[in-house]
Amino acid sequence: MLSMLKEKLKYSIVIPARNEEKYIGKALDSIIRQTVPPSEVIVVNDNSTDDTLRIIEEYENKYSFIKAISTENKKDSHEPGSKIINAFYKGFSNLSSDWDVISKLDADIILPDNYFEEVLSAFKNDPKAGIVGGILVVNQNGIWEREVQYKDKIRGAIKSYSKPCFKKIGGLRRSMGWDTVDGILATYHGFKNKVLPDLEVKLQRETAKKYQKLLGEKTGQAYYRMRYGILISGISAAKASMRNKSISMFFDITRGYLSSVMNSEERIVNKKEGKYIRKYRRKGMLSRFKISL
Repeated sequence: MLSMLKEKLKYSIVIPARNEEKYIGKALDSIIRQTVPPSEVIVVNDNSTDDTLRIIEEYENKYSFIKAISTENKKDSHEPGSKIINAFYKGFSNLSSDWDVISKLDADIILPDNYFEEVLSAFKNDPKAGIVGGILVVNQNGIWEREVQYKDKIRGAIKSYSKPCFKKIGGLRRSMGWDTVDGILATYHGFKNKVLPDLEVKLQRETAKKYQKLLGEKTGQAYYRMRYGILISGISAAKASMRNKSISMFFDITRGYLSSVMNSEERIVNKKEGKYIRKYRRKGMLSRFKISL
């Protein structure tokens, strides 16, 4: 089976990395241990101020399939979403080998050794599989706990795309919300999001709390750009607030959404896609109450 996977499907990985000196080594070690190795791994040093670049270059010198590149962006602010995808595309544009599956990974994850063997198998066994990934487990005071598992949503830290799906959805949007809209657009174009619940990927750190206010505002902007509309945006903001146990997040998201309305910001989906996204989200919300459209 392994030989078939190696012959049939080739995959490449792009990892955006900014100030990841504590984590990037373990992430790369877990990639090196894969039972089905990648064709190419590009790690994008996004203007790090620590030893991230030095560590990446050490791996580059040791392993021929690992390549280190750097962005020229000198802006220091943390910009969820767009900054990560800009770095991803810097790496993507430097891929030198052909691929059947492209994977965008975060720099602070640890993969199980059979991760890509199972991911490639999922693509191989289902031609309609468009986005595939495992489940994140996070470190809570020394105890690894699984995140809430969604039926068809893969976390942005561990997403792999088939080439046909990646092309159909127009790649990844350079905006907050990219890791929501990609999955919805995949279903819009007839592909499936496949979560592999037995593949547990360790996330070495949690999201920094100091970015919560900015994250809320950017989330509101993402709702507007994805054409959620006021009602779905309001419900989604309330859910995010409850999930994060933060009343202020609801107001941060609302402020971000209204700011985008006032500034008539550019959307990241067209009207037809937006209509489908609203229908998709309504269906998901109503299904929780056993209501069908």
